[in-house]
Order: sequence, then C-alpha cells, then structure tokens
Amino acid sequence: MWRTPPSTSPWRPSSPTPRGGCIVTDPTPFSNAETEGVRAIWQALGLPGIVDVHTHFMPRAVMDKVWAYFDSVGPLVGREWPITYRADEDVRVATMQGFGVRAYSSLVYPHKPDMAEWLNGWAADFAAHHPDCLHTATFYPEESATQYVSRAIQSGVRVFKCHIQVGDFTVLDSLLDGVWSQIADSRVPVIIHCGSGPAPGTFTGPEPIEKLLHRFPSLPLIVAHMGTPEYTEFVDLALRFDNVRLDTTMSFTDFAEEGAPFPRELRPRLLDLRDKILFGSDFPNIPYGYVHALEAITRLDLGDDWVRAVLHDNAARLFGLDA
Repeated sequence: MWRTPPSTSPWRPSSPTPRGGCIVTDPTPFSNAETEGVRAIWQALGLPGIVDVHTHFMPRAVMDKVWAYFDSVGPLVGREWPITYRADEDVRVATMQGFGVRAYSSLVYPHKPDMAEWLNGWAADFAAHHPDCLHTATFYPEESATQYVSRAIQSGVRVFKCHIQVGDFTVLDSLLDGVWSQIADSRVPVIIHCGSGPAPGTFTGPEPIEKLLHRFPSLPLIVAHMGTPEYTEFVDLALRFDNVRLDTTMSFTDFAEEGAPFPRELRPRLLDLRDKILFGSDFPNIPYGYVHALEAITRLDLGDDWVRAVLHDNAARLFGLDA
C-alpha cells in the first residue's frame, strides 16, 4: 500500500516504492523533482498541460476546519488520511501552476443553510484574482437557492459543486427544483459527490441521481470519484445520459484500490466512455503525491489517446479552453 506515512508534516523524503511491479521514487511534495515528474507525464503525451476539474480552494477558516476533520477522525474511521499538500493558499496556487495545470476549480460546498451564497461570493472573488481557476459556485436546499444560483449563472459561473454526503440532503428536495431547471437550461456542469464513498450518507447512491435525471434528462452532471463505490451503476448512467460524465478523483490510486477497488471487469467500458471521463485529483486533500494520481490513470493501460482525453482534452472541450 502506497501512502504518505503518518506525520505531523506532509513533507517527506523521497523513497523507493513498489508500484506495478517496479520501483519508483516518489518525489517530496512541493519539490522541484515533483514538479518535473508531473510535467514529464503530460509532456510525454504531447499535451499543453492538465485540466484538473476537482480541486479545493476555500476560505481559510473553512479549509482549516476541513483539515481538522481529516486530522481528527476523517471520513474513514481507523484509517489515517494525512493532507499531503497542506500549505498556504499562495503556495498551493503556485504548485498548480508549476505542475502545468491549465485550469482547476475551487470546489466549495455548504453543510448548512445560509452558507452557500457566502461561499459563492468568496469563490467568485478567488476566480477573479486567479484566471486559471474556473469560476465555481455551490448551492443548498433553501428558499434562496433559486435566486443565488440564477445570479451565479448570470455572473458567468463555469462549474457548480454539490456534495450530497456533507450537505446531508437529497437531490430530490423540492427546494432544488428551480436550481436543477436553471442548470439544465444553462448547461453549466455540476461536479456532484453522490456515491456512497468514502463513507455512505443518508441520501447518497445512484438511485436518487437516476430519478433526478429522469426529471431533468439534460442535466450536465460530473459524478465525482467515478461514483465510488457504486462504479457499475454510475458508469451505466454515464452511458445512458448524454450529459452525464465522471471524474477520476482518487479513483484507481493505491489508496482507493485498497478500500474500494474499481472492478477489473468494468475497465473495458472505460474505453466506451473515453470522451466522458475527466481528470480530478482532490488537491490538496489527498494522502499521496500528485504524481501518483496521474500514474494511476496511465497505468490502466487504456492507450495514450484515452489518457490524453482524460487528462486534458475532455475538460478543455467542456469548458471551452483554447488549445
């Protein structure tokens, strides 16, 4: 099992690590060696960089609480989840730029009412000051949701984030009807954490999402984490609905494979979904290095064209990024 060793600091020395039958040196986070390792992967594929649709930049107080949660208990009881890229915001932004990430997101999400609109204001300001960041917004089932989602769309939001597990709400809540209808009309993608991993929530799983899609079949959903652990069901939804996509966040890594392995018999269907899978990392809140997140994609051995589509082309097309 490859993961960051328990420590009060995410920085660690390089060390030989078995992966895929060979020995690889994992570079220290925030090091020049790490940056060179990340860039070598996409440069070898002839790409102009990476598009990482699933990254987290949040108000400092919110991020501190998220890190405290991971430090104390985390989403997996009895399993350590060190934050590899714990650093000040400007360091994390510079790290993304150094890696050659052409575009990333500031996925924010509320866990209670009267929080989403404030987060949207922060995320809009963050995007205004960081041109590589896709203008991100979020929502929560509350009376004001239709209005602030409308304002976000009018202000040019590029992607929404919806976290069913943390928010502890159903996507079928009537307070979200106006939200979903606007999103379906505007075609602004929603990165939605709706699978039951890493720990199930009251309203997680594929069934509510399928019901939602029958009501709003044109909804542009990006199912986070490949729908972990309900991979088969969410792959089916992506094949059935034109605007349903999947992001790779944490999927296929050693950390994820230990707890919720992606079914080997399902891998051939990933080829059928080549144009509907987007790379996501969960940076900075990952318990391993960024290089490993990329290697987890390349070692699937689905061909360079597939990897190019996942690491860059699919998201670049979806978000209208110039080549």
